[in-house]
Amino acid sequence: MKREELVSYCLAKPGAEETYPWGEEELVAKVGGKGFAFIGTGTVSVKCGRDAAEAAEWRDRYPEAVTMSHYVGRFGWNSVDWTGPVPDDDVRELIDASYEAAVAALPKSRRPAVPGPA
Repeated sequence: MKREELVSYCLAKPGAEETYPWGEEELVAKVGGKGFAFIGTGTVSVKCGRDAAEAAEWRDRYPEAVTMSHYVGRFGWNSVDWTGPVPDDDVRELIDASYEAAVAALPKSRRPAVPGPA
């Protein structure tokens, strides 16, 4: 997966916004003011479960490509190498789950409107 594809996938989520709170090196995709993907140069940090134990399942599955995120790893966040070792479909699954967790944590008044069927 290329960085542009990863960024586009994140920003296509309803209510997603692009922010750079620490400079141009790391993009933080947010929904309702809550980060759901921290995209750096080669890794993306995402919420991979309710806690560190659930996130560990991904680290066990891809030991060379998924590591515990600094500072927030104990809360279920992992850093994922999106440059090849982890299949694109799994990267998308992790982004989807992280986005859904961020939306679920928002007050209903701040949740994005989800488009209905056409």
